Amino acid sequence: MNTVPSLSVARSGVPAAWQDVQSRLGDGETIIAWLELDLDAALHFAPGIVVLTNLRLLSRGLHDEDWQDWALRPDLSLRHADHAGVGSLELVDAASRLVLWRYTLGRNPAALQLIAAFEALGKQSAAGAPAEAQVDDEVDGEDDSEADSEAEEQAPSPAALFRLWRFAKPYKGQLILGFVLTLASTAATLVPPYLSLPLMDNVLIPYQNGVPIDHHLVSLYLGGLFGAALLAWGLGWMRTYILALVSERIGADLRTTAYEHLLKLSLEYFGGKRTGDLMTRIGSETDRICVFLSLHLLDFATDVLMIAMTAGILISINPWLALVTLLPLPFIAWMIHVVRDKLRNGFEKVDRIWSQVTNVLADTIPGIRVVKAFAQEKREAARFRDANQHNLQINDRVNKVWSLFSPTVTFLTEIGLLVVWAVGIWQVSNDQITVGVLTAFLAYISRFYIRLDSMSRIVSVTQKAATGAKRIFDILDHVSSVPEPVNPVRLDKIKGDIVVNNIGFRYGNRAVIRGLDLHIRPGEMIGLVGHSGSGKSTLVNLICRFYDVSQGAITVDGVDIRAISIPDYRRNIGLVLQEPFLFFGTIADNIAYGKPDATRAEIIAAARAANAHEFILRLPHGYDSMVGERGQTLSGGERQRISIARALLIDPHILILDEATSSVDTTTEREIQKALDNLVHGRTTIAIAHRLSTLRRADRIVVMDRGQIVEIGSHEELLARRGAYFKLYQAQARQAENDLLEDAALLNGGEA
Repeated sequence: MNTVPSLSVARSGVPAAWQDVQSRLGDGETIIAWLELDLDAALHFAPGIVVLTNLRLLSRGLHDEDWQDWALRPDLSLRHADHAGVGSLELVDAASRLVLWRYTLGRNPAALQLIAAFEALGKQSAAGAPAEAQVDDEVDGEDDSEADSEAEEQAPSPAALFRLWRFAKPYKGQLILGFVLTLASTAATLVPPYLSLPLMDNVLIPYQNGVPIDHHLVSLYLGGLFGAALLAWGLGWMRTYILALVSERIGADLRTTAYEHLLKLSLEYFGGKRTGDLMTRIGSETDRICVFLSLHLLDFATDVLMIAMTAGILISINPWLALVTLLPLPFIAWMIHVVRDKLRNGFEKVDRIWSQVTNVLADTIPGIRVVKAFAQEKREAARFRDANQHNLQINDRVNKVWSLFSPTVTFLTEIGLLVVWAVGIWQVSNDQITVGVLTAFLAYISRFYIRLDSMSRIVSVTQKAATGAKRIFDILDHVSSVPEPVNPVRLDKIKGDIVVNNIGFRYGNRAVIRGLDLHIRPGEMIGLVGHSGSGKSTLVNLICRFYDVSQGAITVDGVDIRAISIPDYRRNIGLVLQEPFLFFGTIADNIAYGKPDATRAEIIAAARAANAHEFILRLPHGYDSMVGERGQTLSGGERQRISIARALLIDPHILILDEATSSVDTTTEREIQKALDNLVHGRTTIAIAHRLSTLRRADRIVVMDRGQIVEIGSHEELLARRGAYFKLYQAQARQAENDLLEDAALLNGGEA
């Protein structure tokens, strides 16, 4: 892929692939500037173009059937932003965003030129000048635009819950069955009050007037009541069980999808998030949604059906008395509308504050050794107490609103029941209805108001579930800044020929690497040295494609790494970090992490090559010994050798060593160095080292400073040049000498 940015001046000519734009131009219409795109809306590599003429903007992507166009007018503007290697260009009017284009930052100069031409057209049109724009032939490659910021948080809306349909769709058959059962069970619960009317009018009241009781009729009515109750129980059990199963599966699918999507996101996303917050979203929020779907939504559906059916029965029995019964409904609906927004914002704040509480736990529990080592238990307890107190204050505000709302609804329903009694007694006294009708009415009205009160409470749980859904979809809506190629190039076997061609990279507006060129031959060992912040780790991250370059390209065996499938590419890279991370589990599981199907013989062979076999056998259960969370039961050197064995097992063609021996003592360093010698043999190796002495075996040493390469050569060559590497080496030698003097002073009782 050609990643050299093309200047978007008209006289340079639109690329041949997009020449059909000429046929779209009208009389007097000329092309002013253009921007060739290389990403689609899903951040997959795909060609596209934006063309600016003196009359309009035109655009077309690889898969578009035809050109899109927008006539130029005063309310149109172009917004430009970039974030973590991805640029974006928005066309907006006074009311909304019309279109969004994305591209890698290698296209940034062309984008800036297009914007300059667009703005020049606007200024000249406003001044009444001819619609022509002059564009400089060259644009400074530096971009001073604001970094793309997170979209402003919007209050969660219940509409977010409708997005859960994509997860519910596979279970639509069970959902339809559950709805039918809900309808039937609700109808069954409405039978008993209806049977109480003839039981009262045809049996009990006549008996008080001296008419003998018809036991057969009583048996029929009581049998009907029992049958209705039994039917309602059976249908209710079936619908609750079925819908609970469905909601649990929806929740499980939601958790799995969110977690899998989270794993696909780039490191840039995790750099701006707290562990506790992400854990809360995938764990607690999905549980809340699951409870809402299995319990509260089911209750809400039952309440709506019950109210609708009850209202219909009441109207059929006595329309005027039914009208009196329904009087509180408008007031309750108005209260729900008023309270809803307050609860919505309140619950969103509750979730954010609760994430802060979880973040404290996520910080202190993994770092408990540091907390205890520095005797900071009281400080961390105070930090948790403050977060918990803040959480309590926010909850108090929400509860203040909710505590007033719920009793008010109950009070209105009680007033409604009182009015029904008054009107019903008046109608009975005037022989307009019978006592049986009033009794049935009161039975229905009690159920009606109970359901009305229950339905009003759904406001709270709905807003909580909507907040949770929004927080989960915030993850699902985030697109990785390191996109997968649409049609990835397959490499059967990587040799390890790495070419870094004029690359640049920025964190936001800060340029970290500029115009860097480097060729690493297959099987060569390269050492990276330089002061902190010189760009060593950033270069390694770009080669691993944890981030994408802003300009230029990195190729492996002649193929741009952005054209290779990310999993396929990274399976050829072995990474040994300064602080190795071990997962909770056995030593064998940790060694086989990159190759889960490895045999025990392969695991032992990798451990032997990493000089880890002997210490593993000394453990109580050998390779089946549990290492504890983050490997805290092992020493730093032992963890490092296990990480080397892990890298050896996958047999990588490219090896990255990120200061693998900087945090261990000299004796342990020798053991690790022996393991590294086995690891680097026959592999393309890039080693970042704090101790320059560890790089003497490197074929070449690359010295970096401020994101650029200042020297390249062997250890001896660089010392002979007496340049940047010589100064670093001299500084370390002086530091080592001072350390020896200090040790000698301690041994001699403080005298040097």
